[in-house]
Amino acid sequence: MIYRDLANSDIKISAVVFGAWAIGGWMWGGTDIENSINAIQKSYDLGVTTIDSAAIYGFGLSEKIIAKAINGKRDKFQILTKCGIRWDLQKGTHYFNTIDNDGNSIDIYKYSGKESIIEECEKSLKRLQTDYIDLYQIHWPDETTPIEESMEAFITLKKAGKIRAGGVSNFNIDQMQSTEKIFQISSNQIPFSMINKINDNDVIPYCTINNYSILAYSSLQRGLLTGKITADYKFAKGDHRAESPFFKKENIEKINAFLNKIKYIAKEKNITLGQLVINWTIQKEGITAALVGARNPKQAEENANACDFMLSKDEINIINKLLTEVNLKT
Repeated sequence: MIYRDLANSDIKISAVVFGAWAIGGWMWGGTDIENSINAIQKSYDLGVTTIDSAAIYGFGLSEKIIAKAINGKRDKFQILTKCGIRWDLQKGTHYFNTIDNDGNSIDIYKYSGKESIIEECEKSLKRLQTDYIDLYQIHWPDETTPIEESMEAFITLKKAGKIRAGGVSNFNIDQMQSTEKIFQISSNQIPFSMINKINDNDVIPYCTINNYSILAYSSLQRGLLTGKITADYKFAKGDHRAESPFFKKENIEKINAFLNKIKYIAKEKNITLGQLVINWTIQKEGITAALVGARNPKQAEENANACDFMLSKDEINIINKLLTEVNLKT
């Protein structure tokens, strides 16, 4: 495993981070708790010491599963979680309506008021069964709350020893600059993959120049870049991917055509396409770590072993050239 510094902190994280959204079940068609626990523990056995979650993932279930998985080994892990998305408080900006794990209709709000963040942190600490969070992140910007107020909550939590570092997620450059006025954040967690480079020309260069770590989520484009998703793939009820433009039939076909062109590289190295994609991601300039989900030990092992080799510059150049030929309709 490769370990890297989390900027503006004394924390080291694994270059492959266990992404814990899917194990919460919500928007992923349910979960298997025992398999999820085993996946986390298998990841740890192979060097993945960093886990990223959020209060909203499974409405707290993801964090509870993490607590069970790391029981007795808390000091061996770096726990990253997020706040600012409320389902139990109708305040801030209405985000969307969804169905919870019990099939109930529920409204989701973006809200990052100071007292709300502090309250959320206490609840996450309880669910995680720990007295500190290594990196606490605002999940999405909240237009109703000045960012400076949200950062005041981080100052309070850090002084109290409840968090070791603070970060943001899905923030643009202007929003990041607002945080700098009052609190030194460590990172920005953003979507980034071979086929989703929306942040490639602005946020990533900004973070690189200004010493912020970038935590790339959806590195495998939610499973699409593993080559295991076909145009006729049947999603489980409640699986959000069915509505994603990336999973349109024509896009799946184009992506699989690209994957077929680079499959020989994976075959030569005796690795999977997923491992190739993860390795490409963590070698991308500016990317500190790639967040990848796993719902069972087999998936966890595949993800962790993506650091056992390194793609050459020539191989990366070949992949990048082929990527320029992939024109998706999103």
